[in-house]
Amino acid sequence: MKTVAELLKVIDLEQIETNIFRGPSHDIGSGRVFGGQVLSQSLHAAMHTVPEDRKMHSMHAYFILAGDIQAPIVYDVDRTRDGGSFTTRRVRAIQHGREIFVTSISFHRHEDGISHQIAMPDITPPDQLLSDQDMLKKFGETMPESLKRMVRPRPILFKPLDPTSFFRKEKMEPQQSIWFKANGDVPADQRIHRRILAYATDYNLLSSAILPHRDKIDFKDLMMASLDHALWIHRDIQIDNWLLFHLDSPWAGGGRGFARGSIFTEDGVLVASLVQEGLMRVRDRKRG
Repeated sequence: MKTVAELLKVIDLEQIETNIFRGPSHDIGSGRVFGGQVLSQSLHAAMHTVPEDRKMHSMHAYFILAGDIQAPIVYDVDRTRDGGSFTTRRVRAIQHGREIFVTSISFHRHEDGISHQIAMPDITPPDQLLSDQDMLKKFGETMPESLKRMVRPRPILFKPLDPTSFFRKEKMEPQQSIWFKANGDVPADQRIHRRILAYATDYNLLSSAILPHRDKIDFKDLMMASLDHALWIHRDIQIDNWLLFHLDSPWAGGGRGFARGSIFTEDGVLVASLVQEGLMRVRDRKRG
């Protein structure tokens, strides 16, 4: 899957009953359903049950079981609340009769109000950086095989500020900045832009928690998986323009890593915030 047009086919859903939808799966190289796919499809399912003038502003999700890429996913939407300003939905993702994912999503009608935001860090602009595909061509011989499998042609383009941080064997600060955007034009429908953003936010977060341990641990020595994920969208976004992931990991321990991020436009407008906790279990090398 190389373009955002192909991605939109994957994250689209078939309605099979009132409040029940079904979507396909695809493999990004990990051998299991990508968390961003389920985030995006569950958001789409909820959107089907909400008036168009109410926009998703927050999403809180738990990944319960690894998804089977060979099977479709059924999404069951619970219409939790329809209020005067806010609409709340709970969505369950089901495969083989088991719940693999659950999320609560809140939608809000437009309101004016006081506003402020943090400043975007002073970061090299995207037109001066290598893409992940350029990085593969330039550094492919020194990149670990596990990372090469992930850096395949994708519907989301990424330009990391430090492209070598993922395969250098040295201790680094638990933070990184990565520009990203959709690989292709996106229809002028804000709901679609938010669905693609939800898909993209499951990339890169946990890797921030690995950086302080790169002098001791290879990617192949880690078992990693998203456990929970929260996303807040503060204002309308244009996913086919460059956006900045500014990520950091304030803590890791007990087999888990915690990371958080801010998403800015090129001109410094904060459009979204996110946090994630994930499994970061060191494999027992003696057991293989």
